[in-house]
Amino acid sequence: MSANPGELPENIPAEALAPDSRSEGSAVGFSELDLALVDALQAAPRAPWTRIGQALGVDATTAARRFERLRAGGLAWVTAYDAAKTATVAYVEVRCRPRAFDRVSAAVTALPWVFSVDETAGDFDLFLSVAAPDLPALGRAVHRGIGGLRGVRSTRTRLGITLYGEGRDWRMRAMNPAERAGLGGPHGPRPRSYSTHLHERPAPQDQALLGALGADGRLGYAELGARTGMSEHTARRRLQRMIRDGDISLRCDLAHPLAGLSTMVVYRTSVPHALLEQTGNALARLEQVRMCVSVSGPYNLLVLVWLHGLGAVDPFEALLAERFPVLEVQDRTVALHSPKRMGWLLDEQGRAAGRVPLGLPEH
Repeated sequence: MSANPGELPENIPAEALAPDSRSEGSAVGFSELDLALVDALQAAPRAPWTRIGQALGVDATTAARRFERLRAGGLAWVTAYDAAKTATVAYVEVRCRPRAFDRVSAAVTALPWVFSVDETAGDFDLFLSVAAPDLPALGRAVHRGIGGLRGVRSTRTRLGITLYGEGRDWRMRAMNPAERAGLGGPHGPRPRSYSTHLHERPAPQDQALLGALGADGRLGYAELGARTGMSEHTARRRLQRMIRDGDISLRCDLAHPLAGLSTMVVYRTSVPHALLEQTGNALARLEQVRMCVSVSGPYNLLVLVWLHGLGAVDPFEALLAERFPVLEVQDRTVALHSPKRMGWLLDEQGRAAGRVPLGLPEH
């Protein structure tokens, strides 16, 4: 990791970072180089531009300029959030009363502890990912904060138990393995258990770092220190300790519909308990799987996938049947739109259009 991951080498003029209108795909979406750049930042979200450029075969200025164009257009962004072990997480299915859908969707999207919102077509209307400091707080938040909203007909909650893979583990796979290997980083998803009780809250300085990096995960240490009121040395030391101890998650997200991944499907599946860990780990490594987590309830494995259109659903399920004969798909729900992902507000095409800073409901 460089001294200032988000900063460029010296002597690069500011005008070099201006969006390049001649870049392929700059108007509405991604070029092949853009997708490879996203892939590189998914592997190493805070790597210096020199190392990112080397992996892609371009110079640091080009890599930085192209990412700035993507970021400014809401097409890709690097963000940070608490690690799984620090919170109690649940997935809530919400059914709305007639004509109340838009109002309820807007209300839950505004809640800081509802970190992701998906509008769905199925036997429920909204699929929410929520966080709380412990189980009692989670229950109050869901039953009062969500169930008490005018227009909500019912809720159903599934407690997250073990996270086999999530957004920070997912890769665009636009680089070849040799290029990606040059960036280092984790070699694949690793299981992580959610918490069921309140841990000590992070120190105020660590919370400040999380907040600043949530808005821009590639902030250089000097800027990070300035925004959080600490020295560059202190910001560097504290962040490196958080990364080393697994107290922070960093990831590069993108407007997936504009990258050709137009269909998101949520699967509720069942796996014999003796094969749950093995199956969860293997599923999380499939290129289509965005999230895989064991949950409470009769269907013990929740799987979220990104696919290249509805026509890819049947082939994907055929793949599941072939590779995982013990897995039973109990239900599939297609997302119509995702207005919020990990605190970021998304437009109809999946582009970042704003942010609700993440927070936990009162203990």
